[in-house]
Amino acid sequence: MSELNAQTIRIKGHGDDEIEAYLARPLGGGSRGGVVVIHHMPGYDRGTKEITRRFAEMGYDAICPNLYWREAPGAAPDDAAATARAQGGVPDERLIGDVSGAASHLRGLDSSNGRVGVIGYCSGGRQSVLAACNLDLDAAVDCYGAFVTGIVPEGFPLRVTNLVDQLPNLRCPLLGLFGNEDKFPTPEQVDELEAILKDNGKEYEFHRYDGAGHAFFSVDRTAYNVEAATDGWARISEFYGKYLGA
Repeated sequence: MSELNAQTIRIKGHGDDEIEAYLARPLGGGSRGGVVVIHHMPGYDRGTKEITRRFAEMGYDAICPNLYWREAPGAAPDDAAATARAQGGVPDERLIGDVSGAASHLRGLDSSNGRVGVIGYCSGGRQSVLAACNLDLDAAVDCYGAFVTGIVPEGFPLRVTNLVDQLPNLRCPLLGLFGNEDKFPTPEQVDELEAILKDNGKEYEFHRYDGAGHAFFSVDRTAYNVEAATDGWARISEFYGKYLGA
């Protein structure tokens, strides 16, 4: 296992707001790419920080901005997530600004090779695609992001829309990892996403897993699927190695 350093820091996010973030970096010199990790709807939690450290072990500078910092600074992840959900979730414009700030922080590190990717899980999967449609990033990964396509159900607690109108603006290659038993997104919604990307000449790579549902990467949830997660991590490693250069 590679030696690394991980710490909680402050970065400038949307509107120059100072927000909390978790930064993990390999020890040692050299030039390397960076990864912005977008946490899932349950928040800026232990599992997400473990994922951030995993990218550092893979040879990247990795950062996870706390998207709920404004609503609940210093609160426990569950409480912060509940507060954010009650307010309709993270506005898209603010998400873009926070990811932009995180990417700028990575590019400003003395170890940066200038390349930055983004990855998100669950709601963060949608937000990863959103960021890739609006920012100059080098690679994006969507892990079962809901409402990239499809119709948001009436009464859904988060104020979100699908990204169908933004997908033609995708600025970087996209890796998508999906479970065929998922309901958000369904296989049909993944088909719709693939058709739009193909029609617009976008560079993408999708992998779909039989027997896997939503949140199959989450090791501390019953949805965890060893086979799908293991293959998914291998796909992520290969994808980022190609576009970010570990």
